[in-house]
Amino acid sequence: MLVGGLCGWVVPGLTGEIIRLSLISVALGVVVLLVFYEVGLSEDRERAREEGEREREREQRKPEHEDKESRPWLGRPPRRPG
Repeated sequence: MLVGGLCGWVVPGLTGEIIRLSLISVALGVVVLLVFYEVGLSEDRERAREEGEREREREQRKPEHEDKESRPWLGRPPRRPG
């Protein structure tokens, strides 16, 4: 924004005004984009923190041993060969 103001002051006439308005508009657009970017990053950090908490809760609720040989119930008896 400062560069746009200086260019508008240094360059006389309509050209200076166009340069000044263009540079100031671009600078304000960049500021708005950076604000949205920071909001997005903070939401990502919050989501990652919540996911970490959920993962720790799952680990605490997990049984000490798991029967790896058992098969999940399919709701019907197994098929006979042949």
